[in-house]
Amino acid sequence: MLDKLFGSNLRVKILKLFLLHPIDKICCRQLSHDLKLQINPLRRELENLENFGILSSGINDAQEGDKKDISWQDKKYYCANQGFVLFDEIKTLIVKAQILYEKDFVMKLQLTGKVKLLILSGIFVNNVNSAIDLLLVGKFNKIKLLKLIKELEDGLGKEINYTIFDTQEFKYRRDVTDVFLFSVLDGKKMVVIDEVGLS
Repeated sequence: MLDKLFGSNLRVKILKLFLLHPIDKICCRQLSHDLKLQINPLRRELENLENFGILSSGINDAQEGDKKDISWQDKKYYCANQGFVLFDEIKTLIVKAQILYEKDFVMKLQLTGKVKLLILSGIFVNNVNSAIDLLLVGKFNKIKLLKLIKELEDGLGKEINYTIFDTQEFKYRRDVTDVFLFSVLDGKKMVVIDEVGLS
């Protein structure tokens, strides 16, 4: 869906990375390594996005040099331009599209075990104050679950902070009004599966 809207899978990958890590400064070579992309088309796309205004670039003071030197291009970094007029709207669109993608994630998740509770928070609902992005309660095949979470991280281009409880531990923490658990339950979130009676 995002590929069709933004014109290419490469552009979506770059936007996801920078919009979900808005304070990071990343050079083209590092980005090529992280996203496993060829450097020349990546560099062209970064320049396009900079010209559009959603990315900005610079050179670290300690690394300034002759712009004609090829090594200068490797030292040039890019970062999100948070002052861009549509920055918040595009970031929200990417996160919402990711939530739609989660429907597929939920189906795969149910194949890893018995899901009693699934809460999306943090990055999925644009809640920067949340300690986690994903809360799971149930009994799971850990190997399958971790593989699925890794696939999700690869799709997002970002590490997911998640917590897994079995039903007994969740009930205990809920009964003793555990600070961590209630910070998630009382915060901005999306409850996708609820078989524990939250609502």
